[in-house]
Amino acid sequence: MKKVKPIIFAEYKIKLVAEVKTNTDISKRDHFDHENKTWERYLDFFKQENSYLKTRLSVVIDSNDDKELIKLGEYFQNQFLLKDEFIRGLKVDINRQTDDIRNNKNGSVSKDVIDRQEKLRKQISYFETDFSRLKTEFNQVITQFL
Repeated sequence: MKKVKPIIFAEYKIKLVAEVKTNTDISKRDHFDHENKTWERYLDFFKQENSYLKTRLSVVIDSNDDKELIKLGEYFQNQFLLKDEFIRGLKVDINRQTDDIRNNKNGSVSKDVIDRQEKLRKQISYFETDFSRLKTEFNQVITQFL
């Protein structure tokens, strides 16, 4: 019977991490492309969620004729429409950025592309936070009228 040497987890982990670092050479270009695809999926989700909120608002207003609710409904409808516009604008910017990254034949990433990627990162982060705030506010307000 062959004697098997036990694997010490810490040594195995270090070896595995070293192999991963040497076997995966991800460029900024690849990472930015991946990041942009992720953002596109986020925005598709937010667009769908925004549509759901508009439908929910319509159902609640149709079943209640409270004047305060109608005023609040107009506020939320305007906010949801603004979110749709912001999503469209972000998608245009992401598509332009993706095209610039993919059309660069030498594989490098210019400072302009890096700066725009950082700006998009900040805009997406702001949008996620603001959308979440609006959704929470909407749910809290609508609950008062049910």
